[in-house]
Amino acid sequence: MSVVALKGSGKRGSNRQALEPRFLGYVLVAPALLLIVVVAIVPLVQGFWFSLKHYHLDDPAATHFVGLANYQYLFSQDPFFWPDIRFTLTFTAATVILETVLGLVFALVLHKSFPGRGLMRAAMLVPWAIPTVISARMWSWMWNDQEGVINGVLQRLHIINTPIVWLAEPSTSVPAIIITDVWKTTPFMALLILAGLQTIPDDLYEAARIDGATGVQAFLHVTLPLLRPALLVALIFRTLAAFQVFDVIYAMTSGATGTESIAIYNYKTWNELNIGYSSAISVVIFLCILGISALYMFALGRQASSQR
Repeated sequence: MSVVALKGSGKRGSNRQALEPRFLGYVLVAPALLLIVVVAIVPLVQGFWFSLKHYHLDDPAATHFVGLANYQYLFSQDPFFWPDIRFTLTFTAATVILETVLGLVFALVLHKSFPGRGLMRAAMLVPWAIPTVISARMWSWMWNDQEGVINGVLQRLHIINTPIVWLAEPSTSVPAIIITDVWKTTPFMALLILAGLQTIPDDLYEAARIDGATGVQAFLHVTLPLLRPALLVALIFRTLAAFQVFDVIYAMTSGATGTESIAIYNYKTWNELNIGYSSAISVVIFLCILGISALYMFALGRQASSQR
């Protein structure tokens, strides 16, 4: 056998060996990609196609293509869409800010070493472990004007003279729902932030103390910069969940008294069997979530590039 033939066979063998791991990677990833396509991509494409139709299950025979008419009505004539969007954005901003601040405070406390820290960490997770619908119903009774403990405590402290019907007016029902959600989800934020705090080496704090930094200076110049990636990840998860809020509001008010989120409005539209219009609302919700995710990813990317 010639030297050229040997060289050629060696080259083909090396190429085959290089392709085998790549092919194996494709095989291992294929089931996950197939699941994503079936569970996410196909319903998304189908929902977008339905949003371009007049499609009502009361009269399926009247289904026909209308183009962007559903979106045009949604943005310009629908009396519920923009108020629901405003409430959803208000709820999202208020809950995410409060939960982040409180979660940071709790995480800083639980990061310290003190007797009973393990018990305190377990107790902090109790509100998060309770199913959302159960906690929402529990808080609904607490906000009740006749038998609720909140009115009872406020009256005993002489803060109010008569019971307040908390869930009957927008001025009181919105803060009540926000407080309920903050109580439920703050432990989740605290847990994520606590995980970020535990990745910061103690040597940095020791070096800051040697340099004469106060506790506040160490927090501002050591803790916050190194905690920023964990905070951004926590904010991504919480903001996306808050924008899609449904269960806590539906269990407390069913969207009445100015507390209807865009997800509840979509649910009610779907229950009216207006599939085309409901699909248009779903597409808008998806685009809003995609925009929020892109903003956070951009901020996370800038943070990563600035640390290089």
